[in-house]
Amino acid sequence: MLISTSLKTASQSLAAFLLLGLLFAAPAQAQRKGRTTSAANADGSLAGTTSAATVAQPARLKPLFGGLTPAQATQLIGEAQLKAIAASFASTTEASTFFTTKGYEYLRENQPDTAAYRFNLAWLFNPQNAEAFRGLGIVASAQPTPDAAIGLLTKGLALSPSSTLLMSDLGTSYLMRYNQTKKKKDLKTGMELLQRVTALEPNNGTAWQQLARGLYYEEKYPEAWEAVHKGQVQSVGSLDFDLITDLLAKQPDPQGKFK
Repeated sequence: MLISTSLKTASQSLAAFLLLGLLFAAPAQAQRKGRTTSAANADGSLAGTTSAATVAQPARLKPLFGGLTPAQATQLIGEAQLKAIAASFASTTEASTFFTTKGYEYLRENQPDTAAYRFNLAWLFNPQNAEAFRGLGIVASAQPTPDAAIGLLTKGLALSPSSTLLMSDLGTSYLMRYNQTKKKKDLKTGMELLQRVTALEPNNGTAWQQLARGLYYEEKYPEAWEAVHKGQVQSVGSLDFDLITDLLAKQPDPQGKFK
C-alpha cells in the first residue's frame, strides 16, 4: 500500500512520503519452525477463538495498545494465547520480526488496522524492536496531527539511532507539524534529521524530496530546486509534484525540466 504523493495538501503529501520507504523497509521475514499449533493462523494469530483481544478490539488497534505496558498488554490478549503464537517460532525475537514483516504487508494492502495489531504484537514480543515503532509511527501518521507519529518514531530512533529510515520518517513528521504549527523548532529539527539522511545516503531520492520541502518552507527556493533534482536523479518515483507546483509559483525551475 503506497499512497500517491500527488495529494491536495502539503501535510497529506508529507504524510504520504512516510509510506514510500515501505518498498524497501520491511525486514526479512522470519522463518517459522515447522511445528504450528492447531489454533494458529498462517500469520501466527489465533483462529476460532474468542479472546480478550477480540472483546477489546479498539485497544489492540491503537499504537502500543493505547499506551499499555507489556505486562498490561499481555493480560489484555491473554498469556496462553501469546504462548500459543510464540510456539510457532524459534524465539520471541523471531516472532517479533515476523509480525513486523506482516505489518508492512498489511500497510501495502491498505489495511492499517490489521497492520497496527501486527506491529503491536511485534512490540509485545520484543519491546526493543525499532521497526515495530516505525510501523506504528507510519500508521499514526494518518491522524490529524503528527504528534503520535513523532512520539513513536522518536522511540524507534532511540533504539536504532543509525536507521536512516527512522531519521527520514521522523524528519518528515516534524515538517508535517511545522506546516500546521509554524513553530521554527519543528522545522529546525526536521531539517537536521533530513540533512543527516542525505549526508549518510546521498542516493536516497525520497529524503532529497523531503529536504526540498523543508528548504521551501525556509524560502530557499534555489536550494529546494537543487534538492528536487538530486532526488529525481536517484528516483523519478520519489518526486513530490505538489512541492514542484508550490516551487513553480515562487521561482521557475532553474534547469527548465518542470514548467
